[in-house]
Amino acid sequence: MSMTDPIADMLTRIRNAVGSKHRRVDIPASKMKVEIARLLKETNFITDYKTLDMEDGRKVLRVALKYAGGTPVIRDLQRVSTPGLRQYVGATEIPRVRNGLGVAILSTSKGLMTDRQARSERTGGELLAYVW
Repeated sequence: MSMTDPIADMLTRIRNAVGSKHRRVDIPASKMKVEIARLLKETNFITDYKTLDMEDGRKVLRVALKYAGGTPVIRDLQRVSTPGLRQYVGATEIPRVRNGLGVAILSTSKGLMTDRQARSERTGGELLAYVW
């Protein structure tokens, strides 16, 4: 069965794992999800990630979650652009998440990047998610 919104599924799996205080979470892998995990690691929201080959030929993205003193570093993940309603922003309209404490993930013509990177590159794109 195909999934309507795999990015929202990834964010929900991470949100549920953080709420249950799991150390890691397994997600069906894709190039977009691996790039989102790379951005989360660069911005220190997760400890690490890696892709694993399962016995049945599928790839799984394993995300190691990060905790500081027992409290999760990721407080909330919010999907912005959905398949039913895409949200695009220009280079001057990129929002600041929690006054700079959070990160907005954008899909641009130059690849996936955070809001800070997109502002410095002066490029807009599809606003995928907020993380704080």
